[in-house]
Amino acid sequence: MSGEGSIVASPNWWLVEVPESEAGSRLDRFLRRIVPGLTQGPVEKMLRSGLIRVDGAKAKPAARLEAGQILRLPPHLRDSGSPQPANTPPTATPQLRAGFAEMIVAEGDDWIAINKPSGLAVQGGSGTSRHIDGMLQSLAGDAPDRMRLVHRIDRDTSGLLLLARSRAAARSLTAAFAGRDVEKTYLALVAGKPPASLRITDPLLKKGRAGLESMVVDPGGQSAQSEMRLIESAGQSFSLVALRPHTGRTHQLRVHMAHVGHAIVGDPKYGGARGGAAGRGGAIARRLHLHAWRLRLPEGRQIEAPLPPHFLATLDALGLAVPASDWQFA
Repeated sequence: MSGEGSIVASPNWWLVEVPESEAGSRLDRFLRRIVPGLTQGPVEKMLRSGLIRVDGAKAKPAARLEAGQILRLPPHLRDSGSPQPANTPPTATPQLRAGFAEMIVAEGDDWIAINKPSGLAVQGGSGTSRHIDGMLQSLAGDAPDRMRLVHRIDRDTSGLLLLARSRAAARSLTAAFAGRDVEKTYLALVAGKPPASLRITDPLLKKGRAGLESMVVDPGGQSAQSEMRLIESAGQSFSLVALRPHTGRTHQLRVHMAHVGHAIVGDPKYGGARGGAAGRGGAIARRLHLHAWRLRLPEGRQIEAPLPPHFLATLDALGLAVPASDWQFA
């Protein structure tokens, strides 16, 4: 095995060797990088059915890869387009480097925290050419290791995204997120006036076909737990709330808040008319008002990310304010 990500021809299967540069990467993310246009839905389906195997065995989408492992892929993936070598990222431009530097809000020995703008995807997918993971590959250049994602937030959600500086740091931080040792607090503007606190435990299920999936509350779904604290209301129409997810389901906070009758403003996918429509004579932007505001790391350090301009403008129009730094969720 070369360790350089060689692609071995086979009459029946496409065999791909995992390069050193991708050791520690999630299997699903690696697959989407090497197959242009491949989306998450088909990846998960092929892994479940065993069409895609790692060293001859079935694997889960979140499985972490090791250098030298052999992925067995269906030949139609090889023929769907020219595969992009996983270990040759595009060259970083000065504009990309400057844009990334502007997003940094805090740094540690093993991590960097960035304030991701609303509308920028974390990972690539169908029709998505600009995303955080691609930026990290570009910034790494020919370096033997690179910054890595350890968690995700939605494309339209703004706020804190923690990045590991190395493969080893990624393993440690991924374990911390999986073990709920990292405390996450979001700010959201919601429709109506909810009670002072809510704990939402409705299970969530993904429905729909690949690329058009949505999450629904369903007794047969996966366990999902969210907490809400009311910060301040603007009459009976809108409220600023803090949200804390205790599980990491797709669109969890958005679905849970819509389910209890207080959809997040600017969320047409789950919010219906009240969640998606602009209010106050157009003073409220038709953009998602959900922001990953705080992270508390296992060592106790707390990081905050400033709200995006559209969220701040809405709060100003409603006479609401961002909580002070000493505000606590409990």
